[in-house]
Amino acid sequence: MSDDRLIVALDVPNALEGLKMAETLGETVSFYKIGLGMLTGGGFALANELKAEMGKRIFLDMKLFDIGATVEAAVRGLAQFDLDFLTVHGDPHVIRAAKEGASGTNLKILGVTILTSLDRSDLDDCMLRDGAVPDLVIERAGRAFDAGADGIIASPQEAAAIRALPESKGRLIVTPGVRPSGAALGDQKRVATPASAIADGADHIVVGRPIRDAQDRKGAAEAIIAELAAL
Repeated sequence: MSDDRLIVALDVPNALEGLKMAETLGETVSFYKIGLGMLTGGGFALANELKAEMGKRIFLDMKLFDIGATVEAAVRGLAQFDLDFLTVHGDPHVIRAAKEGASGTNLKILGVTILTSLDRSDLDDCMLRDGAVPDLVIERAGRAFDAGADGIIASPQEAAAIRALPESKGRLIVTPGVRPSGAALGDQKRVATPASAIADGADHIVVGRPIRDAQDRKGAAEAIIAELAAL
């Protein structure tokens, strides 16, 4: 049985590999993320096929950032594909433009706070202002909510503090950087297990490599769903 709290990232080279992975996972997984890495490999076509032919929910992870008019136009174009979630950067002007572009549709706009692959030294390299990463994530989440975001993207380590914000009521928290116990961290630096992420207030967890790279992909997904069901 599927659990749409689990979103599986189709981090594979092209749509054919993505469709093969989705067919392998079958009814076990109901929600998929398609990101920039597959954009030139048929990602939009795959999103449409998974949605229309297989009845899956789709999270398009584009992390859009531009001037307001451009973001609004881009989101308006994407909203016609009947997608479920779309990411944009969590800056207030971007959120407001994206919400305008998605108006009249069911597309949920999720604001990215700080990427889960970044730590304080990375922010220093980017010349972003001083402050502990969790504090900056929480502040960006609050500002994104104030600007109208339907939800935010943050690491599971910040989920509890974001859920405690009054502005988070009725909003989504989606957490990448989720790793089952014993899984390799890869390039992720702020991680947690599936159960702890949900227990701390996340509505959805995004899992990619621990399922994609497993010898038994379906079994790996089933193990995560069982972990969530035990909460």
